[in-house]
Amino acid sequence: MEDRAKRVFGDHLDRAISFAQLLADHGVERGLIGPREVERLWERHLLNSAVIAELLPQNCRVVDVGSGAGLPGVPLAIARPDLDLTLLEPMARRVAWLDEVVETLGLSSVTVVRGRAEEASVREQLSGVDVVTARAVAPLERLARWCLPLLKPGGQLVALKGESALEEMERDAEAVRRAGGSRQRAVSCGADVLEVPTTVVLVERSEPSGRRDGARRRRKDR
Repeated sequence: MEDRAKRVFGDHLDRAISFAQLLADHGVERGLIGPREVERLWERHLLNSAVIAELLPQNCRVVDVGSGAGLPGVPLAIARPDLDLTLLEPMARRVAWLDEVVETLGLSSVTVVRGRAEEASVREQLSGVDVVTARAVAPLERLARWCLPLLKPGGQLVALKGESALEEMERDAEAVRRAGGSRQRAVSCGADVLEVPTTVVLVERSEPSGRRDGARRRRKDR
């Protein structure tokens, strides 16, 4: 496992090990992970989260919605310290945990915000980011409604999904479109380091309809 983790976290592997130890020591008692998850922290949680780093542009702004125990946000921040990353979480006890993790690991590029993606104050504070991530938060239809407004036009929702990915994409395609999503596709990440690669649904935020219509009118006027 260490060789695979080294390939993902590189020179920052020590931080990843420290995060895994924090979860192993305190995750169950603080209601962050189930008892069975301790033995599979690396494969199922840390590596599963961190491998999506390959999808993100350099130096981009990221919001991890419903961060909970810090997944995927903390492993992503460890693997990619160039990211400007916000962990968004509504529950006070989990916000306290995330604050402790960020301070303990010295994650200077990470900010913790308490709130929900659908709240007006959160949208005002965090809108216009490049990427929104979400793992085990909600079905795609709800994720699109909550998360797409945080993105700048052309930004991407990166939703970590399991076997249900293709089914959700088909079922929620129209709802995602109505929420402002386009170019919906599923990809796999980490096939070279994970026995079961991470399945991710990518949804791009489309241009606001008013802007597109305005552009058409301006072209027509010419």
